[in-house]
Amino acid sequence: MLHLRVIAPGDRSSAVVDLLAADPGVTHLVVLPGAAREPAGDYVTCDVVRESADGVLHKLRELGVEAHGAIAAEDVELTLSAAADRAADEAPGHGEDAVVWDEIAAKTGEQTVLTGTFLALITVATMIAGIGVLLDQPILIVGAMVVGPEFGPLAALCVALLRRQPGVVGRSVQALTVGFLVAMVATVLSTWALTATGLVSRDMLLAERPLTDFIWRPDALSWVVGLLAGVAGMLSLTSKKSGSLVGVLISVTTVPAAANVAVAAGYGVWHEAAGSALQLVINLAAIVLAGLLTLVVQLCWWRRVARRGGPGVPRQRAGLPAPVTASRRPPRDAG
Repeated sequence: MLHLRVIAPGDRSSAVVDLLAADPGVTHLVVLPGAAREPAGDYVTCDVVRESADGVLHKLRELGVEAHGAIAAEDVELTLSAAADRAADEAPGHGEDAVVWDEIAAKTGEQTVLTGTFLALITVATMIAGIGVLLDQPILIVGAMVVGPEFGPLAALCVALLRRQPGVVGRSVQALTVGFLVAMVATVLSTWALTATGLVSRDMLLAERPLTDFIWRPDALSWVVGLLAGVAGMLSLTSKKSGSLVGVLISVTTVPAAANVAVAAGYGVWHEAAGSALQLVINLAAIVLAGLLTLVVQLCWWRRVARRGGPGVPRQRAGLPAPVTASRRPPRDAG
């Protein structure tokens, strides 16, 4: 369930309250006339089940609330209310399967900004993976995968492609490109520094590494693993099952592949650098493809649920116009 806080301009307040009161997935509706000062308007709060949240948010934006007032949403961790239980029963679909597209767009949009923290994390992760490659240590490889922040821009890229947002696509690609390039250059320099101190050597790269040599030897399973990771990652994002996201991060070889490219290039072992680069491209492409297909399937699924279940389930998705029919049940008391 989401808690909505809406500042409704005076000329739109009645329409906002009527909209919320008529939706079966909305409950705990409270209206404080004239309470908002900046921007000015009526302060309206309510709880909405996740199954109905996207449709409600879309209709509020159609009323111009976003442009002339404000809409804020936050998760409700615990609700003890018979009214909330009724709202969940009346709204078609299941909350765990619901996709709130505005929430996903906002969450992934934050991951497209090329910040110092992002560069630091991906650089540290790649340097750790570089050492893991030389030592043939899967523990270091797993640790690097967990630290790596690259799934954020990848998820943002999937959402932006579906919603046809070229600006977000460009920022996501920029973050990934610059991030990996900076990380690989830093890893080359760190490898040279460690070699100069005698901690690592070129012979370690050329030696048999049965536990990590898969990183630079891509095959058909590389595509399979990347596709499965993309599906799991997108489902964990859209369904708020963030715990499974860690499993995604340790299931793909993006950061380790970039590290292997850097280490092999630093030592002039170009065939291994080329294999690692191919592994990196395969995994990035597979994750984006699988993530995008997962979003499309979710979009089609919720449209089907909307047609079967009536109001309360979002039909507007990813910038693709499809009207949402308001509920015909009598409006409830607006508070």
